[in-house]
Amino acid sequence: MMYEYMEFADQTLVTHSRVLGEGNSETVQVHFERPKMGGFDSARCELPSYRWLMCDGFTEQETAYFTEFLHHNAHLLFRYARAGGILSSFEQKK
Repeated sequence: MMYEYMEFADQTLVTHSRVLGEGNSETVQVHFERPKMGGFDSARCELPSYRWLMCDGFTEQETAYFTEFLHHNAHLLFRYARAGGILSSFEQKK
């Protein structure tokens, strides 16, 4: 299952997995998807290694921006991945 994180102005949707693995080998996969005529541009990155698992339709400049975005948001993505998504995280604080 993927959890919605945010949407950029160009309609690129950012989603993330739950935490995968255990202990020192915990990872989160972050998926970027943007609608285009006849389908979607998509890319997937694994945290904390910042290794791109796939990229189809995004430019090198766009993936470089996504990498910088991930460096600034990785701590939140891990938090929300552990909580079952951003909405679950807010519900737990009530």
